[in-house]
Amino acid sequence: MLNTIYSTIDTIEENVMAADLVVGAILVPGAQAPKLITEAMVKAMKKGSVLVDVAIDQGGCSETSHPTTHANPTYKAARRGALLASPICRVRSRARSTFALNNATLPFIIALAEQGPENAMAQNLHLRAGLNVYKGNLAYKAVADAQKLLFKRAEEVLGLSY
Repeated sequence: MLNTIYSTIDTIEENVMAADLVVGAILVPGAQAPKLITEAMVKAMKKGSVLVDVAIDQGGCSETSHPTTHANPTYKAARRGALLASPICRVRSRARSTFALNNATLPFIIALAEQGPENAMAQNLHLRAGLNVYKGNLAYKAVADAQKLLFKRAEEVLGLSY
């Protein structure tokens, strides 16, 4: 059975400790993931349970998470507790995931190559939305906020009048 819950500390704690499988999937674009699963919660998980921290590339949503490798995709979080896995172990076929990534990014790569970065971003809102740093300016608000640095909109750093 799959349960989705409203994210409060009480419901997270209750469900993490009762679950056989926990998938931590938190995304705060450009910023570090909040640590919603504490070490105490992981230690209290059922023996043999699994925690997959999909947010590991942003620091993880569990206090006990750390990046893994293809050679060692899992680790024990506590003596009796859960087995932790990074997202790397979810990918069964590197060829399929690479093909999907290529299909998703190729149109952007072609636009950048044919039009140049400034013109491509001026014409394409999606490319512009992906701009993080340009000529020393932070153009991604979540990154600027997380680093406590000055933020400038992509349109401003590109000299666009929108």
